[in-house]
Amino acid sequence: MALPADSHVHSEFSWDTLLGSMERTCERAVAIGLPALAFTEHVDHTRWTVPTEGPYASKELIAAADPDGLITPPAFDVAGYLETIDRCRTRFPQLRILTGLEVGEPHWHARQCAQILAQGTFDRVLGSLHCLPDGAGFAEPWALFPHRDPAELIREYLTEIPRMVAGDHPFTVLAHIDYPLRFWPADRSGPFDPGLFEDHFRYALRATAESGRALEINTRIPLDATILRWWHEEGGQAVSFGSDAHRPDLLAHGFPEAAALAEAHGFRPGRHPYDLWPRLS
Repeated sequence: MALPADSHVHSEFSWDTLLGSMERTCERAVAIGLPALAFTEHVDHTRWTVPTEGPYASKELIAAADPDGLITPPAFDVAGYLETIDRCRTRFPQLRILTGLEVGEPHWHARQCAQILAQGTFDRVLGSLHCLPDGAGFAEPWALFPHRDPAELIREYLTEIPRMVAGDHPFTVLAHIDYPLRFWPADRSGPFDPGLFEDHFRYALRATAESGRALEINTRIPLDATILRWWHEEGGQAVSFGSDAHRPDLLAHGFPEAAALAEAHGFRPGRHPYDLWPRLS
């Protein structure tokens, strides 16, 4: 089976990508036979709290925080990004290179996102929920789990997704609906069971399907097959694939397995390698 396009890739133009390289990622794509990819760089405006103790405390993040202990994501270099895209398209004519963005919490920052989108043409725009309210500020799930009830946090995350997909916010793919599960505290809560959250998952999936958006199969961790089945049952019309790679060697990680999973649940390749995969019926 041919690999699908990797529609969620980061390079040096994502503020949190220390080892990213657009050119080396393209070299890797050609080497593994990937037909297409989209550089979906982070566009974030939510300021979030950096933990100073506990399992997720990081010297690098603490050093990058402001005096209030908050990370303020830097501005996205649109001009530099588009120039590098053009250079890579010239150097790798055999590879379909799409432009893209991963906009964090777009429903909270509609004006700022619109200003960036107006500065260029972006082929694939992902919407991501990375943060949730935490006291007077915001924090990522990995910083919330140590002091929050894990099940309550999952429900809160899934309840926020319908708010994010409501309206005409400019993204076509919901990225990593299972994002908090990357940090699920199995040591104190046991293995994650999606069945315990079926109503919340279905609510989020149904709202996403009704908005006309696609669901991403993010391969940073394997997507539970149950979630993909619910997506189909709730009327989801298409899926995309994303490695969420922040360095070249992780490009298309887990894609053969993800493609087989999508086919097993009623989705097939589109006409072109870079197309979303539509459902059969």
